[in-house]
Amino acid sequence: MTHRISRRECLKTLAVSSAALPASAPWPALAGGPPGSSSGYIDGHVHVWSSDTIRYPLAPDQRKEQMRPASFTPEDFFTHAGRCGVTRANLIQMSYYGFDNSYMLDMIAAHPGAFVGTAIVDPFGPDLEGEMTRLAARGCPAFRIQPAHSKQPPESWLRPEPMERMFAIAAKHRLILSTLIRWDALPELERVCGKHPDTQVIIDHLCLLATGDTQPPTEEHMNRLAVMAKHPRVFLKVGAFYALGERTPPYLDLLPLIRRMVEAFTPSRCLWESDCPFQVTNHSYEDSIALIRDHADFLSASDKDRILRGTAESLFFQR
Repeated sequence: MTHRISRRECLKTLAVSSAALPASAPWPALAGGPPGSSSGYIDGHVHVWSSDTIRYPLAPDQRKEQMRPASFTPEDFFTHAGRCGVTRANLIQMSYYGFDNSYMLDMIAAHPGAFVGTAIVDPFGPDLEGEMTRLAARGCPAFRIQPAHSKQPPESWLRPEPMERMFAIAAKHRLILSTLIRWDALPELERVCGKHPDTQVIIDHLCLLATGDTQPPTEEHMNRLAVMAKHPRVFLKVGAFYALGERTPPYLDLLPLIRRMVEAFTPSRCLWESDCPFQVTNHSYEDSIALIRDHADFLSASDKDRILRGTAESLFFQR
């Protein structure tokens, strides 16, 4: 799995198992309360998009036939998540829309309390700080960054001045940078985190350590990720299990990697993510949350609550 190809590769091979609910459909019964309830779990990473490409146009390099599934709405998400007691989520801007975050912003506004957003902005745009603060005011405290945005190789992906400036802007306004990277981009991230220690940074998908040439993860690669824990404002998303390791539920082969990283970062800097809708195409939502909730025996009940709810709540919902 690579920075941009990974998602497309998944989309080419997977087909969604659920159809969109009609707009008037009620929310499903939720184990943790209604959407937006503070009593339930929080999903740290969810993509949503609409089949209405007139109201929500695709980016110039995207085509409608690439949208698989044709849509994945908040209603679809809570159909899966509600059965598992998940009541809130951090929405991640979908690449279909490029730098136009309109659909995600509309969904945040339409479901008060249920969602926050991780937006994508053009780091080379004319008013980077202004764009980030405007989006933050509309419910997006986080911004996704990756080597593809800087058009530089992983070892120098943060060298362009606007990329590093995002760290200063994020620190100034108490925003978060969420990184989609592999192990080879970690040294450059560590360099910049050292220069900007007040910037909150999230590493997505366990840094994709259990994919491709890092499956199974090597000691070198795990050490490289664990070193990032020395930066107290760096967090780690634990999820996207459908795409990692043996890619077979209940994903028990991933537990040693998860244990190693939780020990390094501590539960207070780890947050669970499903990476919906991709988790629920060939696998189930229950498969993902159960790995932490039911199978991670090395975690205490309070550790599990922190990873499944508390860390994301403090990052995204208590601002």
